[in-house]
Amino acid sequence: MTTVMTILGIVVFVIGLLFSIAWHELGHLSTAKMFGVRVPQYMVGFGPTLWSRKKGETEYGIKAIPLGGYIRMIGMFPPGDDGAVRQRSTSPFRGMIEDARAAAYEELQPGDEKRMFYTRKPWKRVIVMFAGPFMNLVLAVAIFLGTLMTFGINTTTTTVSSVSECVVRVSERTDTCPEGAPDSPAKAAGLKPGDTIVAFNGVEVTEWGDLQQRIRDTIGPATITVERDGEREVLQANLVKNQVAKSDGRGGYVEGEYVTTGFLGFSPATGVVEQSFPQAVDRMGDMMIAGAEALTRLPEKIPGLWNAAFAGAEREQDSPMGVVGAARVSGEIFALEIPAEQRVAITLLTLALFNLSLFLFNMLPLLPLDGGHIAGALWESLRRGLARVLRRPDPGPFDVAKMMPVAYVVAGVFVCFTLLVLIADVVNPVRLTG
Repeated sequence: MTTVMTILGIVVFVIGLLFSIAWHELGHLSTAKMFGVRVPQYMVGFGPTLWSRKKGETEYGIKAIPLGGYIRMIGMFPPGDDGAVRQRSTSPFRGMIEDARAAAYEELQPGDEKRMFYTRKPWKRVIVMFAGPFMNLVLAVAIFLGTLMTFGINTTTTTVSSVSECVVRVSERTDTCPEGAPDSPAKAAGLKPGDTIVAFNGVEVTEWGDLQQRIRDTIGPATITVERDGEREVLQANLVKNQVAKSDGRGGYVEGEYVTTGFLGFSPATGVVEQSFPQAVDRMGDMMIAGAEALTRLPEKIPGLWNAAFAGAEREQDSPMGVVGAARVSGEIFALEIPAEQRVAITLLTLALFNLSLFLFNMLPLLPLDGGHIAGALWESLRRGLARVLRRPDPGPFDVAKMMPVAYVVAGVFVCFTLLVLIADVVNPVRLTG
């Protein structure tokens, strides 16, 4: 049964992946057609075509390798300085530029002169190229908010899991209380496992992060209102100063860092809790910040990936994963012995993270990524605007094709990184369980 559930999880992820890619390309397709650009092809995947059908002037299809997708637009790059599309030259860099330019014109038909991508105003080109990543962002937000508000998420709550027996510095904590250590304020006040703290010093609390901060800001007498067996009780506690783990500001802790604050002495329980819209939005913001930070830290993860792939080193839990790794994790999620709704929720959140990663990665201002074309259009708009202000001749379209040598380097680096991640995902994958 575990094998069946694992396969089902992988299939669900692959379907979600294909939908995410198709959704991304739909953003490019719809805006390109809206602005009158001719689009001969809309494809999900790469490699051999498995299925295709032509509708109107566009061929729609699915290819064998589900690692991306594309739409083909006429006239992605402007012609050469003399208005002609030349044959390949002997210079390798010039050859890259001319090959890219020729590919943009290879399906040119009579009447396409006014339907080429490069002839559109820069702001229209920005919209067309931004529409793809934006669709992934919309999908990520919709899945994330919908999942948190419908299924909930495993959250630290204000319910008491256990009560500390005594006051001990966190860096010195042991399984038993040292001789002479005073009782913890929570124990002395009569706090018990299973109690839910609903108010602190008369102020209602519903989130662990809020309660944690209020406790840490208090030294001395305090009232704690708890729900116990369906009834409310008010406990009197006398909080003391103690060394505790540093908070990350979101209810969690910073490993290895300590602060001296007010101390009550209990551990909170965790549980699946449906989030309100403001809570879900707040968590979505945290996820976007964490995703952006993870993207900037990718280069420093390469040595760890290399060692995990070729030196037998332990694979870090926050190590970058590719499609194979994410599919494997999705399979593990479906095989976990947890309620079915939690399996669905975690899988949906994984898909939301994937779409958020697509958005952030594609917005990098580098060719051949969408962000590179956006940067080219913005630069063209800037230099044309400056020419008007300075009353100089219009410099014309910015030839993004001249950046193709850089694009090939970027693509080469990306391919190498993708292969490294793929090998690590196969030989030493990230696992949810031991």
